[in-house]
Amino acid sequence: MLLAFSMRVNISMAIVDMTDSKNATYFDWSYSIQSMILSSFFWGYVFLQIPGGELARRFGGKVLITISVSVNSLISLFMPILAQIGGWQMVIVCRTLQGLTQAFVYPSMHHLVSQWIPIEEKGTLTTIIYAGAQLGIALQLMAAGFLAEAWGWQAIFYTNGALGIIWTIIYLFIGAGRPEDSKYISKEESLYIRTSLGRVEEPKRVKTPWSKILLCLPLWAAVIGHCGQNWGFFTLMTEMPTYMAKVLGMNLTQNGVLSSLPYLAMYALSFPMGIMTDIIVRKKWLSVSNTRKLSNTIGLWGPAVALIGLSYIPEGNLTLAVVMLTVSVGVNAGTYTGYMLVLNDLAPNFSANLMGISNCFANIISIIAPLICGVIIQDESDPTEWRKVFFLASAVYFFTNLFFILFTTSEKQPWNESEENDIETKPEVKVK
Repeated sequence: MLLAFSMRVNISMAIVDMTDSKNATYFDWSYSIQSMILSSFFWGYVFLQIPGGELARRFGGKVLITISVSVNSLISLFMPILAQIGGWQMVIVCRTLQGLTQAFVYPSMHHLVSQWIPIEEKGTLTTIIYAGAQLGIALQLMAAGFLAEAWGWQAIFYTNGALGIIWTIIYLFIGAGRPEDSKYISKEESLYIRTSLGRVEEPKRVKTPWSKILLCLPLWAAVIGHCGQNWGFFTLMTEMPTYMAKVLGMNLTQNGVLSSLPYLAMYALSFPMGIMTDIIVRKKWLSVSNTRKLSNTIGLWGPAVALIGLSYIPEGNLTLAVVMLTVSVGVNAGTYTGYMLVLNDLAPNFSANLMGISNCFANIISIIAPLICGVIIQDESDPTEWRKVFFLASAVYFFTNLFFILFTTSEKQPWNESEENDIETKPEVKVK
């Protein structure tokens, strides 16, 4: 997750140096071309979300996550050369291909979680896994400036690519799609995991019950929660550097370091959130469903309040503004044990499919939200226009989580292991 998200955001920092005329190798790209390059990743990313979920269920999470990281790494390694040969058009092709293969990341990871993590440890271990995304963003934002300054913007891509290739080689040897296939754990540990997940026997091959999935209201409540999270998260991720530069008056070095703080906060807060939910479930203080709702409420209503507070910070109060931005993103950590786990709880056998559906819609929102910001903000240095953006994000956070609270559940759905979905059925034998 850390490597995937590092390669997802590396262009955001690299493009600043790639278009700097002071460098020996630079590109004279207009702002509109830079915008196309930055958005091209999501053109491919959205396209394969739902197919990615089905592929993960059929072929396992290990295969797809290996393809995703290895392809992204190879593209990163060759990006500097390809950019010089093919210009911005080739960069867009590369970014679209990276998006296409990263469409497998969440569905395959969700499938691996459904196969590997016992129910009693799901909050903590799932958090450790998914928090890697925020750590990847934070480390990339911090490291990119230093790498570019020391060895040029090319070093950003070479570093990401080399680390990804090393990871791929290691994972090919020690990774496994499920406990039954692993050579590195004991039979006792494998049995413990499978018993906790109710999967002691060899799982049946079942068809994907698409009609039942699409008519599942708790699923759509989780999807709505996911969309609300992505609206606020990607509004801040894409607009925060501009806000810090134009309204708070930060230079590029400050911007890179301070922009990483919210993601470091989200990474740090994810662990106590994960541990807290496991304790609540073990102690039976709340049902699993209500525990997920509590986590998601912290993850969405917390930022809603913080963004309203950010809107009214006195002009020039840099410290308080950074604190509120950090809180706004940091407490998003609650969503890791909120809608994320509901997508797993509802149907473990089809968790990759559910994540594919949810991530498809949520990332359409990721594309739309920054565009809406561009319509609202005409003067980037005007705090009142930013206030409108923050209030809109706050409202989206509030109402999407309200829908989540009212209509979702963590109860396993009956179609998760429905016998009528079996692919292989024995012929009926008539006895005369």
